[in-house]
Amino acid sequence: MLHHRTEVVEAGIPRQVEMTIEAVAAGEASGRLESREMGVETLFTGFLAKKSRNARTLVFHITALQDIGKD
Repeated sequence: MLHHRTEVVEAGIPRQVEMTIEAVAAGEASGRLESREMGVETLFTGFLAKKSRNARTLVFHITALQDIGKD
């Protein structure tokens, strides 16, 4: 699971945005994710796809990741 939290400005008003999404990683991204230390802010690159052919829910497929700092 990935958790994202940020603040954006919409129509001139600050807005808190939070979301949690199921995520999967394969190949090199999987190995890097497995050794990832908790609390390190990370930039994830990937794509959204249905969890399964007939599913209505989405899963974020991680194709690359990059450290962007500590909490």
